[in-house]
Amino acid sequence: MKIDIVTLFPEMFHGPFGHSIIKRAADKNIIDIFFTNPRDFTYDKHHQVDDAPFGGGAGMVLKPEPFFRSVANIKNAIPPKFTSRVLLMCPGGQTFSQEKARQLSQYDSLIFICGHYEGFDNRITEKLADEIISIGDYVLTGGELACMVIVDAVSRMLPGVLGSKESASTDSFYNGLLEHPQYTRPREYKKMPVPDILFSGDHSKIALWRKSKALEETFSKRPDLLADYPLTKDEIALLEKMKK
Repeated sequence: MKIDIVTLFPEMFHGPFGHSIIKRAADKNIIDIFFTNPRDFTYDKHHQVDDAPFGGGAGMVLKPEPFFRSVANIKNAIPPKFTSRVLLMCPGGQTFSQEKARQLSQYDSLIFICGHYEGFDNRITEKLADEIISIGDYVLTGGELACMVIVDAVSRMLPGVLGSKESASTDSFYNGLLEHPQYTRPREYKKMPVPDILFSGDHSKIALWRKSKALEETFSKRPDLLADYPLTKDEIALLEKMKK
């Protein structure tokens, strides 16, 4: 996957993207990450990317020209057969989710536009972006942090990024439920034992226990998720036992 990030502060990404899973994915050439600074696509001597809003008001608004030029330059370098998506980071966008990460992982190219100041000229929002995405109902100083979160979540969906093929598919939210509890050595710690079922060797019973615990975790912590989850008859029966 080719990932292009349009940002006024590319140096913000060097730390988070220089370690752990993102770095390993880049080293394996599973993802290629490039940065474009809109200031490089301004034609005035001050490299101005923002201006006062028409009609008055506080703050400065990001101008359309540098961002349209930046994205056009990026698109010119994308292979013709690549599927691509332009994503605008904005608190007013669609809330990001695991399902959205899975959808975005199907593209060959993602272009992220990160904003600052009082926001974007509306022509950027309406005509340049294919999609507007938010990571939550709050406002950050800029779109860079939101972009980092989304790149990390999407990268995990790509084949070969995680150590195990099953790792991503067992994550919380991937199948609509929170993840079941996990245990490792020691078998008992401070009088807290690991459930015996995990040592039974009966994989069908272990799978049933994990499904039951995933339902329990979701029911107790995020019951709102169950509204959209297609419960089977057995799962409905398990939930009824939990409620009692």
